[in-house]
Amino acid sequence: MPAIRSCKQCGQKNRIAANHLSDTGRCGACKTPLPPLDEPLQVDAALFDEIVQNSRVPVLVDFWAEWCGPCRAAAPEVARTARDMAGDALVLKVDTDKHQQLAARFQVRGIPNFAVFSAGKLVKQQAGVVGHDVMEEWLRSVAPSRTA
Repeated sequence: MPAIRSCKQCGQKNRIAANHLSDTGRCGACKTPLPPLDEPLQVDAALFDEIVQNSRVPVLVDFWAEWCGPCRAAAPEVARTARDMAGDALVLKVDTDKHQQLAARFQVRGIPNFAVFSAGKLVKQQAGVVGHDVMEEWLRSVAPSRTA
């Protein structure tokens, strides 16, 4: 199941495989480079599973809800993490009201709740608002080391 990303140049919708969301690609229509995903991606359970299992980079998941004040307060920090870590990590958002079974699978009892996955496995989970610097450190701590 690919993710859909719109080209910022021509507006064309492009299907991007989960394992390529952290890569630079090209728009199928205008051939403009599509940079790595640099914003939080809203996902359902199927897309969540696809990305977490196939991503070659760490994945931060923000479990949140529209009505949650602390979730809204954390949103700019989550977005900044996505921008800062583009190409080195992915950031997903799961609406706990719409995807209750997915939230239950990870025992999300308080939101916002952040989970970090590496190689398809949950490696860190924490409830409560944190800054982008903390989120980025979580991701860097599980990122595969780069070799020259």
